[in-house]
Amino acid sequence: MKLLLHTCCAPCSIMCIEALRTENIEPELFWYNPNIHPATEYKARKNTLVEYAKSVNAKLIVNNEYGLRRFITEINSDFDGRCKFCYKMRLEETARYAAENSYTHISTTLLISPYQNHALLKATAEEAAEKYGVEFLYRDFRVYFKEGQEKARNLGLYMQKYCGCIFSEEDRYIKKKKSSSSSIQILLP
Repeated sequence: MKLLLHTCCAPCSIMCIEALRTENIEPELFWYNPNIHPATEYKARKNTLVEYAKSVNAKLIVNNEYGLRRFITEINSDFDGRCKFCYKMRLEETARYAAENSYTHISTTLLISPYQNHALLKATAEEAAEKYGVEFLYRDFRVYFKEGQEKARNLGLYMQKYCGCIFSEEDRYIKKKKSSSSSIQILLP
């Protein structure tokens, strides 16, 4: 098996890599995340992954396309359904690259997050793999999420506070704001 592992960030990759290696599967990592906003966040996540991959001796392929405009254009009529396009965009590129470079399987570190739509993610990965003639290696890595986050903190890795797109960042702040105050403020002189 030659596995190309779509990798969203270093913290999410830790336990995915470790779990796969316990199965004697050596994943090669693939960075393709044009949805991440802002560009400074994109660079922080990518640079952290580059350094982490070196530290664990993992091969990393970087597709450095920053595609915020394409992402926004594609989801502009369906902001609430953005995750489907986001998964499709990233996993189809992973499967395409895998097929063109003699990989037999694909998977993704997104499978570790309890915050992702796991069923949609799995279905989208299966479709992308089938479209490009590779196999999708499914693993439910969510059982390792807390352990991976703890290891990332202990390693001092940059850890993001939202999924990546501008809308997930917005959701993060709206939830924080709703939990701390109402939307109406009265300001006195």
